[in-house]
Amino acid sequence: MPIDPLQLTLIALGGFAGGMLNALAGGGTFLSFPALLAAGVSPVSANATNAVALWPASISSAWALRRELRPLPWRNYLRPLLLAAALGGLLGGLLLLLTTDQAFYRLIPWLLLLATLLFTLSRPLANWLQHHRQPHSAPRLGVAGWCGQTLVSVYGGFFGAGMGILMIASLAISGRTRLVEISAIKSLLSSVIYSVAAITFMLAGAVHWPALLVMLAGTLPGGWAGGRLARRLPDAWLRVLVIAVGWSLTLYYFADVYL
Repeated sequence: MPIDPLQLTLIALGGFAGGMLNALAGGGTFLSFPALLAAGVSPVSANATNAVALWPASISSAWALRRELRPLPWRNYLRPLLLAAALGGLLGGLLLLLTTDQAFYRLIPWLLLLATLLFTLSRPLANWLQHHRQPHSAPRLGVAGWCGQTLVSVYGGFFGAGMGILMIASLAISGRTRLVEISAIKSLLSSVIYSVAAITFMLAGAVHWPALLVMLAGTLPGGWAGGRLARRLPDAWLRVLVIAVGWSLTLYYFADVYL
């Protein structure tokens, strides 16, 4: 599908705003994905393109936190988690490709609602997990924990917004107590999920390449600008901004799809 200069500008602005929001407080998908839809990219292709656009950032985050992963057990902990991430990312990506544009468009309000609820409740959830954690218990990855991570990974491969919050909660419940370790594991698993899903989307021809290149051209300077701005804005303001954007888009798509 050809895209005119006005649509390319909209995608670039959406990528810039999404990259900035990710650097400030997270939730950049709330802007980058709707920008692709507004530019006329089909829903499934827009989601696949958005996932590929997030791929490089996920790898760089995992690389930046690689030192925190070295003390963790490989055979009985990290390796099963990586398998869950790869399997879930593949299943989620294939599930997206098997979904028609019409069906996925009707799912968009519900997916945005889930992501917005997760972001809105992320602070109370983190406080609850901190209060109920067991500081001296060794982290274990049982069957339930592995299945939970696989389901989170399927969601990440299918849509992805809010996946990080789900993953943090799952890791904390399974026994991880240090936030920096949780962040490192989350970044590693996210990079695997996005890598598997992105390769699946590219091989299936679901990526809109002109839109992707334009979006990447926007996300890179947007991330840099967001990192600079994050030093000056209070965290509470940033969270309110993301939550307001998330709820506004959720209500808009519910109205657009069902009214």
